[in-house]
Amino acid sequence: MTKYKLEYIWLDGYVPTPSLRGKTQIKEFAEFPTLEQLPLWGFDGSSTNQAEGHSSDCVLKPVAVYPDPARTNGVLVMCEVMMPDGVTPHVSNKRATILDDEGAWFGFEQEYFFYKDGRPLGFPESGYPAPQGPYYTGVGYKNVGDVARTIVEEHLDLCLAAGINHEGINAEVAKGQWEFQIFGKGSKKAADQMWMARYLLLRLTEKYGIDIEFHCKPLGDTDWNGSGMHANFSTAYMREVGGKAYFEALMAQFDKNLMDHIAVYGPDNDKRLTGKHETAPWNKFSYGVADRGASIRVPHSFV
Repeated sequence: MTKYKLEYIWLDGYVPTPSLRGKTQIKEFAEFPTLEQLPLWGFDGSSTNQAEGHSSDCVLKPVAVYPDPARTNGVLVMCEVMMPDGVTPHVSNKRATILDDEGAWFGFEQEYFFYKDGRPLGFPESGYPAPQGPYYTGVGYKNVGDVARTIVEEHLDLCLAAGINHEGINAEVAKGQWEFQIFGKGSKKAADQMWMARYLLLRLTEKYGIDIEFHCKPLGDTDWNGSGMHANFSTAYMREVGGKAYFEALMAQFDKNLMDHIAVYGPDNDKRLTGKHETAPWNKFSYGVADRGASIRVPHSFV
């Protein structure tokens, strides 16, 4: 039997944006554990904004498991938060509400900023660096500094070693801003892998004394890009049958339900989706071929 370090990872109850939490327990297994072998585990919900102190128990239910390449005999365990009965989803458990369609494929593009000393990595103590232009996919110290690429490459290797479908990296438009891409088949699988990739990035940067900023517009109303998580998607019908009529009907539904989408796409998107900096206005739906100012950009290869 081998002792494994099980890192149980979950989303806390803070609003409007939850944070990742994690804690470790040691269990013995004959080999790398399967999801079915992983036990439920309790935690103090009063310290994560998920319970009151007088009744603080919440339960972690394992839903996905990955090897942890940063630890000897390490296991990464993605969890849902349940009520004390271990069966009823907690109100903060949004994963339990997802319609899980294996025919839905998602390619997520997660943008983020490296932050140090309260400002983006590479920004001076006051003012701003040279304007945007050379940083996107940039190379060289003046564009990306001396540590960002080291972290990005290490994160890429960690994700691949963990079995996460990490699809690529690039420096982004603003200085100190980067992006990684995750692909998943099935709604929950894609989301689980994105959250685990975020966790690995946040944990990795601890040793560098650097924070990760996922806020969509951390520099406010300035001439600097915000960060989004662009979602490439397709359905089984789109891939196997497709057609102009189906696509236009799909776009019409996006238009009709625009506000419902904006409501669950994260806070403060009205500050990012302004019609500037390669965005569409948050309150006006549009689509177009190769149009980075549209709500949905259709690649030429799709047409």
